[in-house]
Amino acid sequence: MNTKNLDLLNIGLVAISLLVAFKLPFELFLFSYAVLGPLHYLTEINWLKEHHYFIKSNKKWTYLFILFPIIIAIYPIYAFLNLGISNSLNDILILINGHSNTLLLIGFFIALGLLFVTKAKHIFLVLFLAILLAIILTLYIPSTLIFIGLFLPTIVHVYLFTFLFIVFGALKSKSKNGFILAVIMLCVPFIIWFIPINPKSYNLSQTVRETYIATNMMGVNAKIAAYLNLLQNGQFMALSEIGLKIQVFIGFAYTYHYLNWFSKTSVIGWKKSITKQKGILIICIWSLSIALYIYDYKTGLIALFFLSFLHVFLEFPLNALTIKEVFSIKNYKQK
Repeated sequence: MNTKNLDLLNIGLVAISLLVAFKLPFELFLFSYAVLGPLHYLTEINWLKEHHYFIKSNKKWTYLFILFPIIIAIYPIYAFLNLGISNSLNDILILINGHSNTLLLIGFFIALGLLFVTKAKHIFLVLFLAILLAIILTLYIPSTLIFIGLFLPTIVHVYLFTFLFIVFGALKSKSKNGFILAVIMLCVPFIIWFIPINPKSYNLSQTVRETYIATNMMGVNAKIAAYLNLLQNGQFMALSEIGLKIQVFIGFAYTYHYLNWFSKTSVIGWKKSITKQKGILIICIWSLSIALYIYDYKTGLIALFFLSFLHVFLEFPLNALTIKEVFSIKNYKQK
Protein backbone atom coordinates (compact mmCIF):
# COMPACT_ATOMS: atom_id res chain seq x y z
CA MET A 1 0.00 0.00 0.00
CA ASN A 2 1.41 3.39 -0.98
CA THR A 3 1.54 6.36 1.40
CA LYS A 4 -1.51 8.08 -0.09
CA ASN A 5 -3.73 5.02 0.29
CA LEU A 6 -2.36 4.34 3.77
CA ASP A 7 -3.23 7.86 4.89
CA LEU A 8 -6.73 7.48 3.44
CA LEU A 9 -7.09 4.16 5.25
CA ASN A 10 -6.07 5.79 8.52
CA ILE A 11 -8.55 8.64 8.04
CA GLY A 12 -11.17 5.91 7.75
CA LEU A 13 -9.82 4.13 10.85
CA VAL A 14 -10.00 7.39 12.82
CA ALA A 15 -13.65 7.83 11.78
CA ILE A 16 -14.58 4.21 12.61
CA SER A 17 -12.77 4.29 15.97
CA LEU A 18 -14.49 7.54 16.90
CA LEU A 19 -17.97 6.36 15.87
CA VAL A 20 -17.67 3.11 17.83
CA ALA A 21 -16.20 5.01 20.80
CA PHE A 22 -19.30 7.23 20.87
CA LYS A 23 -21.55 4.17 20.75
CA LEU A 24 -19.69 1.85 23.15
CA PRO A 25 -16.99 3.87 24.96
CA PHE A 26 -16.32 1.47 27.85
CA GLU A 27 -16.79 -1.75 25.91
CA LEU A 28 -14.55 -0.59 23.06
CA PHE A 29 -11.71 0.24 25.43
CA LEU A 30 -11.95 -3.10 27.25
CA PHE A 31 -12.00 -5.01 23.94
CA SER A 32 -9.13 -3.07 22.38
CA TYR A 33 -6.96 -3.25 25.48
CA ALA A 34 -7.43 -7.01 25.89
CA VAL A 35 -7.42 -8.15 22.24
CA LEU A 36 -5.47 -5.58 20.20
CA GLY A 37 -3.15 -4.43 22.98
CA PRO A 38 -1.11 -7.62 23.60
CA LEU A 39 -0.59 -8.22 19.88
CA HIS A 40 0.62 -4.64 19.55
CA TYR A 41 3.07 -5.04 22.45
CA LEU A 42 4.56 -8.24 21.04
CA THR A 43 4.91 -7.12 17.42
CA GLU A 44 6.24 -3.66 18.30
CA ILE A 45 8.83 -4.98 20.76
CA ASN A 46 10.09 -7.36 18.07
CA TRP A 47 10.26 -4.50 15.53
CA LEU A 48 12.06 -2.20 17.98
CA LYS A 49 14.58 -4.96 18.67
CA GLU A 50 15.27 -5.35 14.95
CA HIS A 51 16.01 -1.61 14.82
CA HIS A 52 18.25 -1.72 17.90
CA TYR A 53 15.57 0.22 19.79
CA PHE A 54 16.62 3.34 17.83
CA ILE A 55 19.63 3.79 20.11
CA LYS A 56 22.88 4.83 18.45
CA SER A 57 25.08 3.84 21.39
CA ASN A 58 25.72 0.35 22.75
CA LYS A 59 22.46 -1.61 22.75
CA LYS A 60 23.24 -2.83 26.28
CA TRP A 61 21.83 0.46 27.54
CA THR A 62 18.38 -0.87 26.66
CA TYR A 63 18.68 -3.12 29.71
CA LEU A 64 17.71 -0.03 31.72
CA PHE A 65 14.44 0.10 29.77
CA ILE A 66 13.88 -3.55 30.71
CA LEU A 67 14.91 -3.19 34.35
CA PHE A 68 12.53 -0.32 35.09
CA PRO A 69 9.35 -2.16 33.96
CA ILE A 70 10.43 -5.17 36.03
CA ILE A 71 10.73 -2.96 39.11
CA ILE A 72 7.36 -1.29 38.40
CA ALA A 73 5.62 -4.65 37.85
CA ILE A 74 6.81 -6.28 41.09
CA TYR A 75 4.34 -4.70 43.51
CA PRO A 76 1.11 -5.08 41.45
CA ILE A 77 1.90 -8.75 40.85
CA TYR A 78 2.80 -9.27 44.53
CA ALA A 79 -0.38 -7.51 45.70
CA PHE A 80 -2.52 -9.53 43.28
CA LEU A 81 -1.04 -12.86 44.36
CA ASN A 82 -1.32 -11.89 48.05
CA LEU A 83 1.86 -13.79 48.95
CA GLY A 84 1.88 -12.68 52.58
CA ILE A 85 5.59 -11.93 52.87
CA SER A 86 7.26 -10.24 55.84
CA ASN A 87 6.23 -6.72 56.84
CA SER A 88 9.69 -5.30 56.16
CA LEU A 89 9.77 -6.66 52.61
CA ASN A 90 6.18 -5.54 52.12
CA ASP A 91 7.16 -2.00 53.14
CA ILE A 92 10.06 -2.04 50.68
CA LEU A 93 7.77 -3.10 47.83
CA ILE A 94 5.25 -0.38 48.73
CA LEU A 95 8.09 2.17 48.77
CA ILE A 96 9.28 1.03 45.34
CA ASN A 97 5.74 1.17 43.98
CA GLY A 98 5.39 4.71 45.29
CA HIS A 99 8.33 5.77 43.11
CA SER A 100 7.20 4.12 39.85
CA ASN A 101 6.38 7.56 38.42
CA THR A 102 9.96 8.62 39.11
CA LEU A 103 11.22 5.64 37.11
CA LEU A 104 9.03 6.69 34.19
CA LEU A 105 10.58 10.14 34.30
CA ILE A 106 14.11 8.77 34.51
CA GLY A 107 13.47 6.41 31.60
CA PHE A 108 12.14 9.16 29.36
CA PHE A 109 14.96 11.57 30.27
CA ILE A 110 17.54 8.87 29.48
CA ALA A 111 15.87 8.28 26.10
CA LEU A 112 16.13 12.01 25.36
CA GLY A 113 19.81 12.03 26.38
CA LEU A 114 20.64 9.05 24.18
CA LEU A 115 19.70 11.15 21.14
CA PHE A 116 22.76 13.29 21.65
CA VAL A 117 25.47 11.10 23.21
CA THR A 118 27.05 7.78 22.32
CA LYS A 119 30.16 7.49 24.51
CA ALA A 120 29.84 5.52 27.75
CA LYS A 121 31.12 8.33 29.99
CA HIS A 122 28.61 10.73 28.50
CA ILE A 123 25.78 8.23 28.91
CA PHE A 124 26.68 7.81 32.59
CA LEU A 125 26.40 11.58 32.89
CA VAL A 126 22.99 11.45 31.19
CA LEU A 127 21.93 8.76 33.67
CA PHE A 128 23.07 10.89 36.61
CA LEU A 129 21.31 14.00 35.29
CA ALA A 130 18.12 12.03 34.55
CA ILE A 131 18.01 10.70 38.11
CA LEU A 132 18.81 14.14 39.56
CA LEU A 133 16.15 15.90 37.50
CA ALA A 134 13.54 13.24 38.32
CA ILE A 135 14.29 13.59 42.05
CA ILE A 136 14.02 17.39 41.87
CA LEU A 137 10.65 17.12 40.13
CA THR A 138 9.53 14.55 42.69
CA LEU A 139 10.46 16.74 45.66
CA TYR A 140 9.53 20.18 44.40
CA ILE A 141 6.93 19.72 41.66
CA PRO A 142 4.92 16.64 42.73
CA SER A 143 1.98 17.58 40.49
CA THR A 144 4.26 17.13 37.46
CA LEU A 145 5.16 13.68 38.72
CA ILE A 146 1.50 12.74 39.12
CA PHE A 147 0.79 14.01 35.61
CA ILE A 148 3.69 12.04 34.11
CA GLY A 149 2.91 8.89 36.08
CA LEU A 150 -0.72 8.82 35.06
CA PHE A 151 -0.58 10.14 31.52
CA LEU A 152 2.85 9.23 30.07
CA PRO A 153 2.14 5.47 29.83
CA THR A 154 -1.52 6.06 28.98
CA ILE A 155 -2.94 9.12 27.18
CA VAL A 156 0.41 10.64 26.16
CA HIS A 157 1.57 7.26 24.83
CA VAL A 158 -1.55 6.34 22.86
CA TYR A 159 -2.67 9.78 21.66
CA LEU A 160 0.09 12.38 21.70
CA PHE A 161 2.90 10.14 20.47
CA THR A 162 0.59 8.63 17.83
CA PHE A 163 -0.19 12.16 16.65
CA LEU A 164 3.53 12.99 16.51
CA PHE A 165 4.23 9.79 14.53
CA ILE A 166 1.58 10.87 12.03
CA VAL A 167 3.09 14.36 11.73
CA PHE A 168 6.57 12.88 11.33
CA GLY A 169 5.33 10.55 8.58
CA ALA A 170 3.64 13.43 6.77
CA LEU A 171 6.76 15.60 6.96
CA LYS A 172 8.91 12.75 5.70
CA SER A 173 6.65 11.72 2.80
CA LYS A 174 5.32 15.24 2.05
CA SER A 175 1.89 13.62 1.91
CA LYS A 176 -1.09 15.98 1.71
CA ASN A 177 -3.36 13.25 3.05
CA GLY A 178 -0.90 12.70 5.89
CA PHE A 179 -1.25 16.33 6.98
CA ILE A 180 -5.04 16.05 6.68
CA LEU A 181 -4.90 12.96 8.89
CA ALA A 182 -2.80 14.87 11.44
CA VAL A 183 -5.29 17.76 11.50
CA ILE A 184 -8.22 15.35 11.94
CA MET A 185 -6.37 13.57 14.74
CA LEU A 186 -5.70 16.91 16.43
CA CYS A 187 -9.38 17.89 16.11
CA VAL A 188 -10.76 14.67 17.67
CA PRO A 189 -10.79 15.96 21.30
CA PHE A 190 -12.64 19.09 20.16
CA ILE A 191 -15.13 17.02 18.12
CA ILE A 192 -15.84 14.91 21.20
CA TRP A 193 -16.17 18.02 23.37
CA PHE A 194 -18.69 19.80 21.12
CA ILE A 195 -20.90 16.84 20.17
CA PRO A 196 -23.66 16.52 22.80
CA ILE A 197 -23.99 13.23 24.67
CA ASN A 198 -27.14 12.05 26.46
CA PRO A 199 -26.07 9.99 29.52
CA LYS A 200 -29.50 8.29 29.61
CA SER A 201 -28.72 6.55 26.32
CA TYR A 202 -25.84 4.60 27.87
CA ASN A 203 -26.61 1.43 29.80
CA LEU A 204 -23.48 0.17 31.51
CA SER A 205 -23.75 -3.39 32.81
CA GLN A 206 -22.43 -4.31 36.23
CA THR A 207 -19.85 -6.61 34.64
CA VAL A 208 -18.49 -3.87 32.37
CA ARG A 209 -18.49 -1.39 35.27
CA GLU A 210 -16.57 -3.73 37.60
CA THR A 211 -14.17 -4.75 34.85
CA TYR A 212 -13.42 -1.16 33.94
CA ILE A 213 -12.76 -0.21 37.55
CA ALA A 214 -10.37 -3.18 37.79
CA THR A 215 -8.23 -1.70 35.00
CA ASN A 216 -7.68 1.46 37.12
CA MET A 217 -8.52 3.56 34.05
CA MET A 218 -11.37 5.09 36.03
CA GLY A 219 -8.67 6.83 38.07
CA VAL A 220 -7.12 8.19 34.87
CA ASN A 221 -10.54 9.48 33.78
CA ALA A 222 -11.02 11.20 37.14
CA LYS A 223 -7.58 12.82 36.96
CA ILE A 224 -8.29 14.13 33.46
CA ALA A 225 -11.51 15.66 34.76
CA ALA A 226 -9.67 17.14 37.75
CA TYR A 227 -6.89 18.66 35.58
CA LEU A 228 -9.52 20.18 33.28
CA ASN A 229 -11.50 21.42 36.31
CA LEU A 230 -14.52 19.40 35.23
CA LEU A 231 -15.36 17.61 38.48
CA GLN A 232 -18.96 17.92 39.63
CA ASN A 233 -19.11 19.07 43.25
CA GLY A 234 -15.61 17.71 43.66
CA GLN A 235 -16.61 14.26 42.40
CA PHE A 236 -16.10 12.37 39.14
CA MET A 237 -19.24 10.82 37.67
CA ALA A 238 -18.35 8.22 35.04
CA LEU A 239 -21.84 8.22 33.51
CA SER A 240 -22.24 11.98 33.43
CA GLU A 241 -21.88 13.83 30.12
CA ILE A 242 -18.33 14.89 31.05
CA GLY A 243 -17.42 11.40 32.25
CA LEU A 244 -18.73 9.82 29.07
CA LYS A 245 -16.91 12.30 26.83
CA ILE A 246 -13.64 11.54 28.60
CA GLN A 247 -14.28 7.83 28.15
CA VAL A 248 -15.13 8.29 24.47
CA PHE A 249 -11.75 9.96 24.02
CA ILE A 250 -9.93 7.17 25.89
CA GLY A 251 -11.74 4.44 23.97
CA PHE A 252 -10.92 6.19 20.70
CA ALA A 253 -7.27 6.92 21.61
CA TYR A 254 -6.42 3.34 22.58
CA THR A 255 -8.29 1.75 19.69
CA TYR A 256 -6.86 4.00 17.01
CA HIS A 257 -3.36 3.74 18.52
CA TYR A 258 -3.47 -0.02 17.97
CA LEU A 259 -5.15 0.17 14.54
CA ASN A 260 -2.63 2.77 13.38
CA TRP A 261 0.18 0.38 14.27
CA PHE A 262 -1.38 -2.58 12.44
CA SER A 263 -1.99 -0.45 9.35
CA LYS A 264 1.73 0.32 8.99
CA THR A 265 2.96 -3.12 7.97
CA SER A 266 3.79 -2.02 4.43
CA VAL A 267 5.38 1.30 5.41
CA ILE A 268 7.66 0.56 8.35
CA GLY A 269 7.92 -3.12 7.55
CA TRP A 270 7.39 -4.52 11.04
CA LYS A 271 5.79 -7.64 9.58
CA LYS A 272 9.02 -8.46 7.70
CA SER A 273 10.93 -8.69 10.98
CA ILE A 274 8.72 -11.57 12.15
CA THR A 275 10.15 -14.95 11.21
CA LYS A 276 8.00 -18.07 11.17
CA GLN A 277 9.34 -19.13 14.56
CA LYS A 278 8.74 -15.69 16.06
CA GLY A 279 5.29 -15.58 14.50
CA ILE A 280 4.28 -18.85 16.15
CA LEU A 281 5.61 -17.63 19.52
CA ILE A 282 3.76 -14.30 19.20
CA ILE A 283 0.48 -16.03 18.28
CA CYS A 284 0.83 -18.44 21.24
CA ILE A 285 1.50 -15.65 23.76
CA TRP A 286 -1.27 -13.53 22.27
CA SER A 287 -3.77 -16.41 22.43
CA LEU A 288 -2.80 -17.12 26.03
CA SER A 289 -3.20 -13.47 26.99
CA ILE A 290 -6.71 -13.31 25.46
CA ALA A 291 -7.62 -16.52 27.30
CA LEU A 292 -6.49 -14.94 30.59
CA TYR A 293 -8.57 -11.83 29.92
CA ILE A 294 -11.62 -13.99 29.15
CA TYR A 295 -11.07 -16.03 32.31
CA ASP A 296 -10.72 -12.92 34.48
CA TYR A 297 -9.98 -9.44 33.16
CA LYS A 298 -7.94 -8.40 36.19
CA THR A 299 -5.87 -11.59 35.98
CA GLY A 300 -5.09 -10.83 32.34
CA LEU A 301 -4.27 -7.25 33.24
CA ILE A 302 -1.77 -8.27 35.92
CA ALA A 303 -0.27 -11.01 33.76
CA LEU A 304 0.34 -8.50 30.94
CA PHE A 305 1.34 -5.64 33.26
CA PHE A 306 5.07 -6.08 32.71
CA LEU A 307 4.72 -6.51 28.94
CA SER A 308 2.57 -3.38 28.73
CA PHE A 309 5.10 -1.22 30.57
CA LEU A 310 8.01 -2.89 28.75
CA HIS A 311 6.71 -1.76 25.37
CA VAL A 312 6.18 1.78 26.76
CA PHE A 313 9.77 2.01 28.04
CA LEU A 314 11.33 0.41 24.96
CA GLU A 315 9.47 2.91 22.79
CA PHE A 316 10.89 5.92 24.68
CA PRO A 317 13.96 6.29 22.40
CA LEU A 318 11.68 6.25 19.33
CA ASN A 319 9.36 8.77 21.00
CA ALA A 320 12.31 11.04 21.76
CA LEU A 321 13.63 10.71 18.21
CA THR A 322 10.19 11.53 16.79
CA ILE A 323 9.91 14.66 18.94
CA LYS A 324 13.35 15.76 17.77
CA GLU A 325 12.54 15.17 14.10
CA VAL A 326 9.08 16.77 14.18
CA PHE A 327 10.46 19.96 15.71
CA SER A 328 13.63 19.96 13.66
CA ILE A 329 13.95 23.21 11.70
CA LYS A 330 15.33 21.41 8.65
CA ASN A 331 11.91 19.87 7.98
CA TYR A 332 10.44 23.31 7.50
CA LYS A 333 13.36 24.79 5.56
CA GLN A 334 12.90 22.10 2.92
CA LYS A 335 9.22 22.94 2.37
